[in-house]
Amino acid sequence: MTGGPASSATLAENNEAMYRLMQEKRGVTAGQISRIREIMNASGMAGQGNPAVTRHPMTPEQAAQRVPGDPYQYYRNAEFERICGRKYMAPLYDPATQSPSDAKVCIDMFEYPNVPMAYPVTWISAREAALVCAAEGKRMGDAHEWEGAAAGALLEPDYRFDLGSPQAMRAAHNAKWGPTKSWTYGPQWRAGICAQNSSKSPGCNGGSWTGCGTNTYPVGAFPKCVSGLGVYDLEGNAAEHMNLPLNESQMASRGSTTLGVTEMKGSWFIWDKIRAHQEWARWRAPFWHGTKVMAQGSHRNYHLGFRCFRDVR
Repeated sequence: MTGGPASSATLAENNEAMYRLMQEKRGVTAGQISRIREIMNASGMAGQGNPAVTRHPMTPEQAAQRVPGDPYQYYRNAEFERICGRKYMAPLYDPATQSPSDAKVCIDMFEYPNVPMAYPVTWISAREAALVCAAEGKRMGDAHEWEGAAAGALLEPDYRFDLGSPQAMRAAHNAKWGPTKSWTYGPQWRAGICAQNSSKSPGCNGGSWTGCGTNTYPVGAFPKCVSGLGVYDLEGNAAEHMNLPLNESQMASRGSTTLGVTEMKGSWFIWDKIRAHQEWARWRAPFWHGTKVMAQGSHRNYHLGFRCFRDVR
């Protein structure tokens, strides 16, 4: 029921239901699920929110009614599946000079677990997110890859490694792209397009497990919240962990598994009501809760999730 608890089930029971959906709808293997379960069990918090306090504004059934036809089929794309080798992934490329088949990397169409009509995973650290992606033969994305997905064109990386700090790199990047800022759905920010009209829990005191519900929508509930490259929910629902490399050896897109520092992408589920800071397709955030991606204590909270990337050639 709308506004009701996430489930009467426990976090572990909700996660098991999610794993079954991942196997049924996306073809994740039993071996992959076993490793993912190990990572999430060790976390003790990773999942679709604390069931005791989470109040989703929309059920999966209600979300499905907003999609033309069967959502599991509506969001499938035969060309993308041929290129990416997996369901519910989109190739990243520059439409000005390339076609989808030129893509060297694909991105999950939705926030993890990347199954239409599922609630996003939150309360997961950057390290855990990277490990879950690796368990599926995927990886965490670099900041510029997420930005390309959101802006509708994957461009060559332009990290200012010479500047030496995340803050200086961010300032230079935002100064470069700010004059031509855009959002996934167009050149002007608009309310009501993405999963951004939910509410914080009344007792949410800044980020506690017991006080802050993950009051997200099912992914894919807003079919118009899509970028020019066919990627959904880049704004709204969960913010997303990404990798910000501080030198070339830390670029996930160049094969790094040690990675750089944390970057938080996208807005979150109450953005239509509370616009807490800037947010646009190629915007890079301040070094909030910044750590190395693979640090044991990397940040987690109730509206922070992730999505995975996969190299295809």
